[in-house]
Amino acid sequence: MKTIGAFSAKTHLSDLLEQVARGKSFLITKRGKPMASLSPVTPAKTQGPKDIIIEFRKKYLKPGKKFSDAEIVELKNLGRK
Repeated sequence: MKTIGAFSAKTHLSDLLEQVARGKSFLITKRGKPMASLSPVTPAKTQGPKDIIIEFRKKYLKPGKKFSDAEIVELKNLGRK
């Protein structure tokens, strides 16, 4: 991670953003003290309905286990929060 001063970062922001888009990261300092970091954003993994169901089954379903009525109501209410 390359270090850059706040004034220089402000002056060259568009160039820095182009470099960040290519994967570089920067530590922005003010009077030698680290103040912020500038790094690429990793896109959040989007989940479709199928992914959500698979994740739910892995988390809650055990082989041979059935949900009780109370557990179903609890999970239903949890989803409404």
